[in-house]
Amino acid sequence: MIIEPKMRGFICLTAHPIGCEQNIINQINYVKSKGQIEGSKKVLVIGASTGFGLASRITAAFGSNAATVGVYFEKPPQEGKTASPGWYNTAAFEDQAHKAGLYAKSINGDAFSDEIKQKTIELIKADLGQIDLIIYSLASPVRTNPKTGVTHRSVLKPIGQPFSNKTVDFHTGVVSDITIQPCADDDIENTVAVMGGEDWEMWIDELKSAGVLAPGATTVAYSYIGPELTEAVYRKGTIGKAKDHLEATAFTIADKLKDINGNAFVSVNKALVTQASSAIPVIPLYISLLYKVMKEDNIHEGCIEQIQRLFQQRLFNGSSIPTDEKGRIRIDDWEMRPDVQAKVAELWKQATTESLSEIGDLAGYKTDFLNLFGFDVANVDYNADVNEMVEIPGLV
Repeated sequence: MIIEPKMRGFICLTAHPIGCEQNIINQINYVKSKGQIEGSKKVLVIGASTGFGLASRITAAFGSNAATVGVYFEKPPQEGKTASPGWYNTAAFEDQAHKAGLYAKSINGDAFSDEIKQKTIELIKADLGQIDLIIYSLASPVRTNPKTGVTHRSVLKPIGQPFSNKTVDFHTGVVSDITIQPCADDDIENTVAVMGGEDWEMWIDELKSAGVLAPGATTVAYSYIGPELTEAVYRKGTIGKAKDHLEATAFTIADKLKDINGNAFVSVNKALVTQASSAIPVIPLYISLLYKVMKEDNIHEGCIEQIQRLFQQRLFNGSSIPTDEKGRIRIDDWEMRPDVQAKVAELWKQATTESLSEIGDLAGYKTDFLNLFGFDVANVDYNADVNEMVEIPGLV
């Protein structure tokens, strides 16, 4: 079938298997070009099919020759209907890994559930024995707590008072004012339940009690802080409370891993185009301005560049892992440079529908968004007939 992007709001309803494959190959080639990383050799990535989680799996495999297990929740293809992009990403990754002689298997299901945790543990026991790195990179708007049976839904809202600022519809380029109403009483609790550290801690507890964590095992979860421009809707909003909880959980987990000389960290990453970030008001406008500034300064990074640098220069740099005063790894250091933020803040004042194409990088934003779904990738013939029925070779 000929596959074209079909948009509905901030979501693309189709994905292109060849475009996703080329994206994976490009990321693999980037990691290989940066040289060997003396990193972990048996890696579990929870949330492994898109974004930072996918980049982590690629970097572990092709930077350190690691065996990888990926856990994700993706929609398989049906005749005449494409899979979700993460399905095609994983199929391409595992195909490339197997060709390179690397172990790569995966489990598709609800990572919040006890069932998927146990299935993962059984796979690790059978094939790898123990793992030495666990990346936690789940991004979901809904979570059912397996212990209580309660389903929680997260919201992206300010706390206490309405928040008004500029935003952009990245499809049309129209800059407009938006007001977001504050959250309700139980919104914070629900958002923390979905996006905080509770499930991360449950994973580590289950893995440790099953004996599948190797001595010295490290676990890393991903977070974001961002600038003053976005803090009312992000870091000081409901999602910020969840990130606070996630970051606090790192210390709880680290204490639990002391007896095996293990450790837990949160890595604060930079703002990037993801399905999640595209849906947050204000963030697309900020990212389009940020991209313009960072590309002009030659310090722009996508997911794979960011995670390759995290692995090579932070996690596996041959000495201790550098952290900030709150114990966090800061790989958002280039984004948060004072000169970068000053330039973005000045551009923000100037941002209008008419000026954005000149002062921002909305074209780059759109390309990155389409790339998430395998579209607008260089060297892909989108007029060619493609088979949507792709299988994942290492799916358990």
